[in-house]
Amino acid sequence: MTTPDLIQRTRENAWIGDAVLELYVRSHILRTHGKVDAEMKTRFTCNQFLSCHGNPTEVEAQIGVIYQQEGLEAAFTWIRDTLEPLFVKQEAKRARRA
Repeated sequence: MTTPDLIQRTRENAWIGDAVLELYVRSHILRTHGKVDAEMKTRFTCNQFLSCHGNPTEVEAQIGVIYQQEGLEAAFTWIRDTLEPLFVKQEAKRARRA
């Protein structure tokens, strides 16, 4: 696969992964906080947060690939095990500063 093809494929996977991440985060916030919190959702899904784990596009692409190959629950498990612990840690620091 050529570099332009790889870049395009990564972007396509990231587009799907972004949607899966949004669904997970919105569900997570409602389940754990019992209310809509758009600011928290933004903190969890923004490129600044995702860059703590790697290139944001590549992180979203990885989620997209997992979703397409293994399904929604596998993608949710990856997010829960990989991104959520870091987010919880950052939110705790944020709360202490406030």
